[in-house]
Amino acid sequence: MDPITLGIIVAIGLIVLMAIGTPIAFALGGVSLLALLYDRGLPELTYFGETFFDRIAEFGFVAIPMFILMGAAVASSPTGRDLYRSLDLWMGRLPGGLAVSNIGACSIFAALSGSSPATCAAIGKMGIPEMRTRGYPDGVAAGCIAAGGTLGILIPPSVTMIIYGISTETSIGRLFIAGVMPGFMLAGLFMIWTMIACKMAGGYNNPLAASAEKLKENIKQNVDSNMKALVRVLPFLGVAAGILFALYGGVATPSEAAGVGAFLCLALAIVIYRMWQLGPIKLIMRDSLRESVMIMLVIATAEVFAYALSSMFITQTVAAAIADLEVNRWVLMGVINLFLLVAGFFLPPVAVIVMTAPILLPIILAADFDPYWFAVILTINLEIGLITPPVGLNLFIIKGIAPDISLRDILMGSLPYALCMVLGILLLCLFPGIALWLPNLIMG
Repeated sequence: MDPITLGIIVAIGLIVLMAIGTPIAFALGGVSLLALLYDRGLPELTYFGETFFDRIAEFGFVAIPMFILMGAAVASSPTGRDLYRSLDLWMGRLPGGLAVSNIGACSIFAALSGSSPATCAAIGKMGIPEMRTRGYPDGVAAGCIAAGGTLGILIPPSVTMIIYGISTETSIGRLFIAGVMPGFMLAGLFMIWTMIACKMAGGYNNPLAASAEKLKENIKQNVDSNMKALVRVLPFLGVAAGILFALYGGVATPSEAAGVGAFLCLALAIVIYRMWQLGPIKLIMRDSLRESVMIMLVIATAEVFAYALSSMFITQTVAAAIADLEVNRWVLMGVINLFLLVAGFFLPPVAVIVMTAPILLPIILAADFDPYWFAVILTINLEIGLITPPVGLNLFIIKGIAPDISLRDILMGSLPYALCMVLGILLLCLFPGIALWLPNLIMG
């Protein structure tokens, strides 16, 4: 059987398994195992086990559970609430100021947690009920949180950037810093659209923008409590800044920085919010272990899947077909973006990166594109997948937070933010310096 036909059969098998609800790690592993048995026979089982365990034995992956623990310590404490209250005070003057402050809180919380689901859940639990109480449209309330949560995989420290760096053997520190300016660019685009949407919708009751007198009275009543909340958040921001300094200054490796960051965030959560009981700490550890194991299983089975595709010459055939396209390099980039966009609709970011990054990197380099710039483009594509069906993880998190908001309203409220991400990709294509200027300035 020729590689293309075999590849189509493997792809159909994977889609069918995921369609019936099979967890992504088991779907990848099952399809890989059957393909290897068909192509190579029973002796290939030895290589299945070796490939599975060798991949997750890499030292660089130690950073992943540590950053997840750091994010869980922040997400399970009232840090998000304090951050949300503080930003609401300062951004209340803007049209739709409460929704804008939610996106600001998501941006900062993303830098603390490095996780889109954690960001979406932590800020959404407080922000969505409050916005609906003040009369904000359901679509705006749900959409701004779903979109703001996606920033967790772009703004450093980002677990997906670590996986991309290990998969492509590129500098994780440089990847982190390449995501800073694009991350805040997207946050700015989200805020602009939010203000436009709120202005168009009208009818919401934002007491902070009702009148100058009411605004003044509100600030007087809330400034003390909100400033105290901001003071409680500052140590966590200091930890995030310290991690970035350690990485960019060459003081520590990503694994070392992640370990110290996880310990400090856990200690700060216990001390600042008086989480002395065993229950909250067990919850943090349980959530961290569950997410870490899930990600590691996906990484291991995705590596086996990539090995199976390579051993059957499917990967080489597809890569050669793309490389042989006699088209302008920007047309090639458009084809790759479309491929990533479709992949993001069906697969989680971790699986897409592990399976596609090693294949696409040689093509990207041959077309004279920067691998760090491409990492940002790839990540934004995967962000779009987080708020679009059929997988749309953030959509279902919002549905869980606000079950009385219809999935249609959540989706329609999120789609304009997906278009903002497409605009962000176009801006990065026109102005690559948005992603490359800061890492070039800091790291040469």
